[in-house]
Formats: sequence, C-alpha cells, structure tokens
Amino acid sequence: MMKKGQNSNHPKKGDKTRVEPITELKDIRSIKKMLHGNPRDLALFIVGINTNLRASDLCTITVVQVKDLKVGDELVVHEKKTGKERRINLNKDCVDAIQCLITSFDSARNNDSQLFRGRQGEINTVGVNYLVKKWCRMVNLKGKYGSHTLRKTFGYHMRVQHKVSIPVLMTIFNHNTQKQTLDYLCVQPDELREVYMLGVG
Repeated sequence: MMKKGQNSNHPKKGDKTRVEPITELKDIRSIKKMLHGNPRDLALFIVGINTNLRASDLCTITVVQVKDLKVGDELVVHEKKTGKERRINLNKDCVDAIQCLITSFDSARNNDSQLFRGRQGEINTVGVNYLVKKWCRMVNLKGKYGSHTLRKTFGYHMRVQHKVSIPVLMTIFNHNTQKQTLDYLCVQPDELREVYMLGVG
C-alpha cells in the first residue's frame, strides 16, 4: 500500500523508472486536443514535452519566472534533484501555452505563486504523475506512463524526429554515456534494428 505523499512513479531502491515516452505524434496531438479547454493541464503538458525538466522542477515554476518571457527567452530553474542551475530556452508552443494559462486566471496571482497550481491548491510530482497517467489512459495509450513520460517524450522526439545528436542529448540530460541516453529515451532497440535492416552491397 502506498504511503501518503509517496510518488507511485518513484522506483524502489535499486530499481529503475520504467515509464515510456509518448512516441506517436498523433497521440500527442490527441492529448493536446483533449486538454484544449483546460489551460493549466494543456500548459503543463506542452511545457513538459518541450523541455527536459523533471516534474519536480515543473512544479517549482512561478508566475514571475515566465510571465514576461518571449519566444527564445531563457527560463532559469534550479533543479531540485541536482541543485544545479538549468537554463531552458522556451519555444513558441511553450510561450503561447503559458500566456494562455496566465490570461485564464480568475484573479490576479502573486508573482511568487506556482504557475501550474489548480483550483485545489499547489500541484506536486504525485499530482503530475496522476495527470499524465490519466491523459494517456483517456487517449487509449497502452503501456507504462507517469510524470517522467513528459521529459522522456521530449528527448525521444528530439532524437527520432529532429535527429539531435546523442552527445547533445547527453549534455541536455546530464548523462555519463551514450548508452545511458539511448536506453533512457527508449530509442536504442529501434536504431539497432534500422542498422541491421540497411543491408550491405
């Protein structure tokens, strides 16, 4: 039985997180369409899949950090896990979603208010985990999904769709080896298969 406040997506000691990225663009589009009338959830999803931020760091973003940002501006976050400063350049999708969320607020928010808080108060990693599982279930995705899915989805599509190099992705995710990055993004089996299918001569 899960204890109060425990993240069901957090692995037991010695285990690894085994959630998957959302690999199909049609599924990403389906989730966006489904969340269209919910600015908070839509912005959380879009920022999550367009950055390498962990759910714990998404939850720390405040209104003042993003309210005046324009496309290409840097969002500066201090990672909860590592304590390191992370600088993220926000693309148009992120900025548009954030501005839509801010304009949807029923009343003025304090600058230091959590950006993704809901009607019932602040959201945490457990809440993000619950939401991601729900979204994936609602579009009939089969597999294991959770809060880490957002970050993995970003990396997966940077590699598969945009062909970002493994060394660059290693830097983005602060990994020590290329194999670690390939395993993390769940792309290694597909890339190995593609090599074998090329043929010689």
